[in-house]
Amino acid sequence: MPDISPLPEVSRRNALQIAGAAAIAPAAAAVAPALAPSPARASTAPTATAPITIEADGIVLTAGTDGSITVGDGADRIKLTHFMIKDSVLGQQRTFGGTPSLITVDGRQAIQIAYVMSASAQAVTVRGIFTVAARRARLRWEVSGSTTLTPTGYMFARTLLAPSAPERYVPATKWTRDARGGVPYEINDGALYQETWSDTQAYFRLAKTTPGFTNASWIHAPAGADGATDVELVLGAMRPAAANALGAGAPLSVDVWSEQPFGLYGSAAPMALKAQVVNGATVPRQVTLTWWARDFDGGQVGGGTLNRTLAPGAVWDESFTVAGAPQGIVFTEVKAVAGTDEVFARTNLATLKDHVYQAEGRFGIANYTWMLVPDKAAVGQLMKKIGVKSVRIAYDGAPGHSPAELDALGIPHNVQLGGVIFNGTPEQITKWADEKAAIARASGARYFEVANELNQPWMSGQKAAEYVRDGLKPIHDRLNGSGIKLMNCGLGGMDVNWTANFHKAGGWPLIDVFAFHPGRGNFTPDYAPPPSEWQQGENGTYWNFLGALREARRTVDAHGGGKELWLTEAYACTRPNRWWNDNHRQAAENVLLTLALALSEGVDGVNWYQPHDSTIHHPQEADPNNAEYHFGLMNRDTSVKAALLAFATATRTLEGARFVTWMTFKDQQVKGLRFDGFAILWTRADGYHLNADHGPDQWYPHKEAWVDHWPTKTRLTVAAKGAHVRVVDCIGRETRVPVKNGKVTLTLDGAPRIYYGLC
Repeated sequence: MPDISPLPEVSRRNALQIAGAAAIAPAAAAVAPALAPSPARASTAPTATAPITIEADGIVLTAGTDGSITVGDGADRIKLTHFMIKDSVLGQQRTFGGTPSLITVDGRQAIQIAYVMSASAQAVTVRGIFTVAARRARLRWEVSGSTTLTPTGYMFARTLLAPSAPERYVPATKWTRDARGGVPYEINDGALYQETWSDTQAYFRLAKTTPGFTNASWIHAPAGADGATDVELVLGAMRPAAANALGAGAPLSVDVWSEQPFGLYGSAAPMALKAQVVNGATVPRQVTLTWWARDFDGGQVGGGTLNRTLAPGAVWDESFTVAGAPQGIVFTEVKAVAGTDEVFARTNLATLKDHVYQAEGRFGIANYTWMLVPDKAAVGQLMKKIGVKSVRIAYDGAPGHSPAELDALGIPHNVQLGGVIFNGTPEQITKWADEKAAIARASGARYFEVANELNQPWMSGQKAAEYVRDGLKPIHDRLNGSGIKLMNCGLGGMDVNWTANFHKAGGWPLIDVFAFHPGRGNFTPDYAPPPSEWQQGENGTYWNFLGALREARRTVDAHGGGKELWLTEAYACTRPNRWWNDNHRQAAENVLLTLALALSEGVDGVNWYQPHDSTIHHPQEADPNNAEYHFGLMNRDTSVKAALLAFATATRTLEGARFVTWMTFKDQQVKGLRFDGFAILWTRADGYHLNADHGPDQWYPHKEAWVDHWPTKTRLTVAAKGAHVRVVDCIGRETRVPVKNGKVTLTLDGAPRIYYGLC
C-alpha cells in the first residue's frame, strides 16, 4: 500500500503562473511518467488554511476553503466542486463543501478534501485525494460508512471556466488481434470527456461511464472494484487517443486518422493518413513505426518504416500520402514497436466520384442518422453524396437533423414512433395516439411507421390483434386524410404468422405500406428458401433475404389494395470473426446485390440500417461481440467501409432503372438480373452459404476485406455490342472488356458486377 501521511506543515502559496504555450505540451513535448498507484485509503490530516496548492509541469491544483479544486495551467480551466453518491436507502446524496488539507502520497504532496454531507447522510464519509504529475492529475473519491451504497451511480461535479467548445464524450478504444486468427478489431479502453479551449484541451479519463447519465453539472463516474472512483485528468494539446494512453499508463500507443471527414476524398485525389505515437514509458525508447496501405485487390499502394528515439511521454506525429484512384478504397495500418511493446491501429481512406442524382430515389437510411460525427454539416453532405433519398426517423425534438434541415438538404423524411400501450385504458391509448399523431403531423413526414418489430417472438403470431386495436387503428383514425401514409410496425423478418393474424384482425385496410426487415445470416442475398423450409432460432434460415422478400411481395399482391412494399431496415452486418456475419468484402458485395434484388421485386423503398457502426445508447464505443454495433456503412471511427461505396454504386446505378427480367444461361449456376441499359451477373458455383466451412461455435476467422473469397471462376461468353463492355464492381471501380465479333468473354464468380453493353 502506498505511504500516505499528513504533512507536518501546510504549504500556503499562490498558484504558479506558467506560460500557457510553454506549459501545454505541444505535439513533440514530453509528458511525465505515470502517476503512482491509487491509494486505498488516506490517514487523517490536520485542517489547513486554504488555498492549498500542488503543482507539476503544466498543471496546478488549488484547493479552496469551500472544498473545491481549481485546475489550471497558468489559466484557470476547471473547478471540481461536489461529489454525489447513490445509496439504495438514502437515495442520491451530494457533498456540501469540505475541508482541504495537505498530505503525502508515496512521498509526494497531495490534496485531501474531507467533504461535508447533508444531515440525512451524516453516516456517510466522502474523502477526495488529488495528486499531480506533469500535465496530469489523479482524482480519487473514497466513500464509506453505509452498507447500502450503490457505487455504479456515483458522479462528480465540474465547472468549465471559459471553454471555447462544448464538452465532448469520446469513447476510447484500441485495436487487438485474436490469437486464433481472423481480422483484428477494436475493443473498449476507457472513456473520455474532452474539454476544449482555444489553446489547449483537457480530458477526464474514466474506466467506465454512461454518457446518458452525464449532464452539464455532473459526470457519471462509477466506482471501481475497491469501491472508490478514480479519474485521470490529462491536460494538454493532444489527440484523445494519446490522452487516454497517458491516463491509462500505457507504455506505448498509436493513433491513426484522416482529417478529411469519413476519410472520403474526391475522385483521384491524394489522400493523407495521419499517425500519432506516444511513448508512455518512464525512459527514452527507440520506436519503429511501420505502415502500409492496400487497395481492394490487396495491392500495396503505400508503406514504409521509420525509426525515432522518443523521450518519456514524447509525442511523435507523422503524415503519409496515398495516391487516390478514380474510385476505390484503401485499407491502412500503422504499427509502433518499442522493445517488447507493440501496438497498431487501422483506418480506411476512399475516393468517390461526383454524381448528379435524380430528384426521386428509393434508397435511404434507417436508424441513427443522428450520430452527427464529425458534425451535422458533414453528415448531411455525405448523405447527399451517396444518394440517400429518405430518412426513416426525423421530427422536431429528436436528435440529429431536424425536418427543416433535411428539407434544406432535399432529403425526404419519415417518422417511426412506438410505445404502443397494449390493453391500456381508453385514456392511456387516447393520450398516446394524440401525442404520436401530433408529432407526425408537425414533422412533415410522408410516412408514419407505427412502432417497430412488435412481432416478437418471431413467427409466434402474438399481439397482432392487440397491435391493430391499441396502436394502428387509433393512429389511423387521427391521421386519416392527412396525406401521411401509414406503415405497419416494421416486422423482424417476414413473419407470415403475425401477418396472417394482422390481416385477420382488420389491419390490412388501415395501412398504405407493408413494411418488414429482411434480416440475413450467412446466406447470399439471393438465397430464397420458401417459408415452409424456414427454421427458427438465432442462426436459422428464417433470416434469409430473397425468400423473405418474395413472400412479402406475394402477400402484398394477394391481399391487394395497392399497398406499397418497404424494407424499412436492410442489413449487412460485419461483426468480426463470426460465421453468421459478413466480412467487409462480403458486405460490400451483398449491399449491391441486396438493393438490386429489392428493385427486381418492385420494392418502393429501402432504408439501410445504419450510417456507421455504433448504437445510440453507447455512441462511438466498440463492442466486437454485439451484432448491433456492426451494421454501419462506416466503421466506428466513421471511416468508410467498402459497403458505403457499394451503397453509392447501387444508388447511382439503380435510381430510375427499370427491371426487365431474370436472365437464364446454359450453366444454371450463372445468375443475372437484366435492367434497361445494364445487367448484373454473378454465379453460385460456390453455393449460397457464406463462411460455409465454419465449426460448431460462433467464432470464424474472417478474411481481410482485400482477399477474394470466391474460389471458383467461371468463363462466360455472351453477345455484346460496341467495341467493349464496361464492367463496374461492387465498389464502383470500372474496367473494360473488349468485344470481338459481337461476343465478349467475361470471368464471373460469386461477386455481383454491373455490365454495360450486353445484348
